[in-house]
Amino acid sequence: MQIQPLPIIGAFELQSAIYADNRGNFREWFKESELREIDPLVSFKQSNISVSKKNTIRGIHYSLDGPGQSKLVTCLRGSILDVAVDIRPSSITYGQYVVVELSAEAGNSIYLSGDLGHAFISLEEDSVVSYLLSSEYNAPYEHGISPFDPTINIYWPPGSYVLSKKDEDAPSLLQQYEAGLLPK
Repeated sequence: MQIQPLPIIGAFELQSAIYADNRGNFREWFKESELREIDPLVSFKQSNISVSKKNTIRGIHYSLDGPGQSKLVTCLRGSILDVAVDIRPSSITYGQYVVVELSAEAGNSIYLSGDLGHAFISLEEDSVVSYLLSSEYNAPYEHGISPFDPTINIYWPPGSYVLSKKDEDAPSLLQQYEAGLLPK
């Protein structure tokens, strides 16, 4: 596995080798020993899978439970644009984001430390995304920021978007800052 740091501290792209033959293909998309090179304390407690229609936007999500919720995200079918957002007010890249296209064919994943925001858009019908999470879902600590926040200004490919009510109504980064609901 190759691990490449992204321009936001705590975000990494992981590239797994894909072994193809007449049966299909195989890849190792998670190996704890290799992930510990970038996060010595990594430990996953929950695994989620989402299936998203084309142009579905999920996020920007984050957790304030303990040290936050680190994520290892991979696309098992279809493709997505995965977005890491720096929501740490003390960071030099606060309010900035980085985008990585994840696809089943590419064999890549993204790792995000627990103090980053996460979002994605599905580029195809029924894209399947798997998340390994460092903490279990804990509703009172789960928060969001509008994926259309103009101060972050994420470029989403043009289209008619599908969002949850929660994501549609999510506050801005500034509102979460003023409410004291960003990572310390």
